[in-house]
Amino acid sequence: QVQFVESGGDLVQPGGSLRLSCAASGTGGRLYGMAWYRQGPGKQRDVVATITIGGSTNYVDSVKDRFTISRDDAKNTVYLQMLNLKPEDTAVYYCNAPGARFGDTLFDWGQGTQVTVSA
Repeated sequence: QVQFVESGGDLVQPGGSLRLSCAASGTGGRLYGMAWYRQGPGKQRDVVATITIGGSTNYVDSVKDRFTISRDDAKNTVYLQMLNLKPEDTAVYYCNAPGARFGDTLFDWGQGTQVTVSA
């Protein structure tokens, strides 16, 4: 079973930067399209950014030009570089492999990593 461990979250001031990491295990060498999701206080978990096996990326409008998703398949790791962070980016961030249907994911969720943006 594929498992994910997210890390890199922290408390940062508005305008700050963070780089999140998502380490996958149990993939057996198989590659998957991947995504970062976030769940803010009192909100549902939503996708933030996606990356295909070939490296094509997509972002929700609220993070375009600020966040960058990337992958290092040799390390089984997906990253999320976050710049110019805003208070509304405060959330627990998770990674997973998107399923065929919108909103579906292929594997169980990891523990996530907390990002708090506050002065």
